[in-house]
Amino acid sequence: MDKYENLGLVGEGSYGLVMKCKNKANGRIVAIKKFLESEEDKMVKKIAMREIKLLKQLRHDNLVNLLEVCKKKRRWYLVFEFVERTVLDDLEQFPNGMENSKVKKYLYQILRAVAFCHSHNIIHRDIKPENILVSQNGVVKLCDFGFARTMAAPGELYTDYVATRWYRAPELVVGDTKYGKAVDVWAIGCLVVEMLTGEPLFPGDSDIDQLYHIIKCLGNLTPRHQELFHRNPVFAGVRLPEIQQVEPLEKMFPKLHSITLNLVKVHLCLNHLSCEWYFTVFKSYLCRYFFFTGRFTPGVAGRIFPHLPRCGGSADLPGFRRLGVPPGGSPWVCASLLHPRGPLLIQGGCPFAARGMY
Repeated sequence: MDKYENLGLVGEGSYGLVMKCKNKANGRIVAIKKFLESEEDKMVKKIAMREIKLLKQLRHDNLVNLLEVCKKKRRWYLVFEFVERTVLDDLEQFPNGMENSKVKKYLYQILRAVAFCHSHNIIHRDIKPENILVSQNGVVKLCDFGFARTMAAPGELYTDYVATRWYRAPELVVGDTKYGKAVDVWAIGCLVVEMLTGEPLFPGDSDIDQLYHIIKCLGNLTPRHQELFHRNPVFAGVRLPEIQQVEPLEKMFPKLHSITLNLVKVHLCLNHLSCEWYFTVFKSYLCRYFFFTGRFTPGVAGRIFPHLPRCGGSADLPGFRRLGVPPGGSPWVCASLLHPRGPLLIQGGCPFAARGMY
């Protein structure tokens, strides 16, 4: 590590800190994550090893690039490309929300990054504004894979306490250990609202308050999650919040476009087990067509974001068939996936169930 000059502290957390440094030989600016003494703390060692392993196998334009791994005096050091800003910096600069055009550019790249991870059977589990880096030319990089992990085999359990509370899916809050990619998709839904409004969607100051915010907006938890809540010793003697009247997204954010609200609803699925149908669409569709344009137009992402890395695809989506051209759009249905509430349609750039908006 002697070849790097420390230029200052960028951030710090429970398991270490991040420094801005310069390579003395070539002048390259990098970010170095310095972990606590990992040999003495099993949790720190586990997180460090997990991040190293996953980032070595994940290479993508919208994931932070791991350049080097070093170990010195029982500490692990991870050397990354340096990226100037985070989405959190933008939110602090624009407290009333970011411009729609900027949110579109960010979200498109976030979806690409997460879809890539999911295609490799990896869930991030800690998507939040400070873990999304943004370069000077607007390229987004998902970072901090300390809580990421590969998908569990059937019957295998996960750790329940992951993700920052405000972006934590309800299954995580109640202590479910059988969850999947839906926890990342939920976090993205929360992030979309926050980027557009400047306010966190579910700003709970405790786990029970987090559930209150979720139930107030989306209604009662699933029977399974209600049962897990009552069995969880963390909530012993505590009752689930009772809401007299639900305040849906439309009422909370009347200024947001209906297409945006429908997109958020797709992400905020209370029953994650019935939402696994969504992730094939998430990978094969959302990264090819940018749905905030309000129309189904092949190649639109490349025209809106010509400076960004291209994502392949054509009008002939594998596994999809065209249903016809009703007023307002060109719907397609996935031939192999049927949502419990009807076949999934892609219309006007927004996915929804055929028997009503999801």
